[in-house]
Amino acid sequence: MTRPITTLFCDVGGVLLTNGWDRQARAEAARTFGLDAAETDERHHLTFDAYEEGKLSLDEYLDRTVFYTPRAFDKGTFRDFMLSRSKPLADMLSYVRGLKTRYGIKIVIVNNEGRELNQYRIKAFGLECFVDAFVSSCFVHMRKPDADIFRVALDIAQTDPADAAYIDDRAMFVEVAATLGIRGVVHRDAAATAKALMAYGGFATACVAGPG
Repeated sequence: MTRPITTLFCDVGGVLLTNGWDRQARAEAARTFGLDAAETDERHHLTFDAYEEGKLSLDEYLDRTVFYTPRAFDKGTFRDFMLSRSKPLADMLSYVRGLKTRYGIKIVIVNNEGRELNQYRIKAFGLECFVDAFVSSCFVHMRKPDADIFRVALDIAQTDPADAAYIDDRAMFVEVAATLGIRGVVHRDAAATAKALMAYGGFATACVAGPG
């Protein structure tokens, strides 16, 4: 018998919010600030993993990718542009908030994100209001598709893999979670994701501990 979901692991970029600093955003930055798009993108790919794993600050990332040569703009202006690329995906935000309200299940973020971008997005879009824990690459110093990030998420949530589900817009990451026994949904839109999760057996109402 399929066990109902007690813990929902969820990505952020492409699921709850737009991607924070993706290829499209970098192309927009290159046009806006007159950067060499190919060189900036190459420097990004050589550096971004370390930033997402919390081994570089945003200032250090920008020093390596944009400000390695004098610019006619400052870091603050460029940083503000980066942050402005983040937008809510309202249907999914409403759906996941609703799951928390209705069932009281654990909601745990498992995402790849640099610290400053991650913390901005958590606060700006109120994720801390309904998320129980953030297993973000910048906090745990490992990134998807490393299976260990899902093991850490299971430990933090104190959840059996059979009681969990994971939502991500990237199929590979869902596949990696599945190797640990976590059911997964490759996210395309809120309606399809909701239907897929219900097909897994729906959600268990959170238990409330009695007096100790």
